[in-house]
Amino acid sequence: MSVIYIEKACEHEDCEATLRGWVYNRRSSGKLQFILLRDGTGVMQCVAFKGNFSPERFEELDRLTQESSLEISGKVRKDPRSPGGYEMDVSDFKIIQTTENYPITPKEHGTAFLMEHRHLWLRSSRQHAILKIRHEIIKACRDYFDDRGFTLIDTPIFTPNACEGTTTLFETDYFDQKACLTQSGQLYSEATAAAFGKVYCFGPTFRAEKSKTRRHLMEFWMVEPEVAWATLEDVMTLAEGLICFILERTLTRRRAELDVLERDVSILEKIAPPFPRLSYDEAVKKIQAEGSEIQWGGDFGGGDETILSERYEAPVMVHRYPSKVKAFYMQPDPERPELALCVDVLAPEGYGEIIGGGARIHDYDLLTQRIHEHRLDEESFRWYLDLRKYGSVPHAGFGMGIERVVAWICRLTHLRETIAFPRTLYRIYP
Repeated sequence: MSVIYIEKACEHEDCEATLRGWVYNRRSSGKLQFILLRDGTGVMQCVAFKGNFSPERFEELDRLTQESSLEISGKVRKDPRSPGGYEMDVSDFKIIQTTENYPITPKEHGTAFLMEHRHLWLRSSRQHAILKIRHEIIKACRDYFDDRGFTLIDTPIFTPNACEGTTTLFETDYFDQKACLTQSGQLYSEATAAAFGKVYCFGPTFRAEKSKTRRHLMEFWMVEPEVAWATLEDVMTLAEGLICFILERTLTRRRAELDVLERDVSILEKIAPPFPRLSYDEAVKKIQAEGSEIQWGGDFGGGDETILSERYEAPVMVHRYPSKVKAFYMQPDPERPELALCVDVLAPEGYGEIIGGGARIHDYDLLTQRIHEHRLDEESFRWYLDLRKYGSVPHAGFGMGIERVVAWICRLTHLRETIAFPRTLYRIYP
């Protein structure tokens, strides 16, 4: 008798098979036991008839509690009324373990309690759906770049220098010197772009931001493409295409999970290129018109981003921010040097920034000047400056935060549900 996964039950209709999993729920009606079994790929109702077992054997099923583990064998049959459209008529079973006092019950629990038991909360249908969608988004990112001739180049986690400012660094001892946990793989991707032309890195990044907002985690994942010879317009088009590809893939392959989350997919289905594009100047005026006190020259806060992104049904691209609020490596606009050739992509429905990027300074002298202006250690950036000495070319790229994209597509109120084990300001357990 073959062992099967629930998601493949349709391939075994009217056949004898074995399932391995955990009890999601159980109920009894005297002569029948109804066991909802989950195996990580789906949930199936397994029906045990008392007449098919000895009294003692049938009573063993009463021992099953929430999250007990077992093997169940029987015939798979089609039943449109059941979860997934199939049921199993049980002919045999083997109980592996029965649980006692499982902490997460069907009653309501507070967020603090659920985060303390995150290792178990992941088994719930909602969390399962979110992480399946996250998986699909990550797969879509890889496919998008791989299919367009990009090369994945892994960048280091330990770095000797800051990429996004020195105030949010996690420092650690690295034998006889100091090292930092990476804030971004971008600087290293600039080096690999000079070797391979079109590259991307994909990995965890770390920001020691003392923030308790719903939009921040201390550890998060980014996909970061970098392209030699690319302009700001090139990477804006690339980012637009990536978002559309992710949406199409998720809507096609994860519709069931979006249904579990009760996500209004009609909102996502409307999104199509071209996305609205606003200069920073235009964006400031629109935000001020809504009552924000932001002044020209200031960076947007979460509230400002929300105001702006709620005005549009599709992601909005805000470009050419003042150079002083952007990173030291941003290329200035030749027509207005006080502006950077950069872009932030704000997700609709008030979700704010999901992508940030732009053109990089490719002139050695200007980059050296910016490093000094930002009071960074030139020696730590010696290798980065080398890139401007040996065959420097215009280049551009961006970073997209996976957790923020998951939050938007799933319509979650907080990033803590977008990753299996989130790291927040006050939580590093479990």
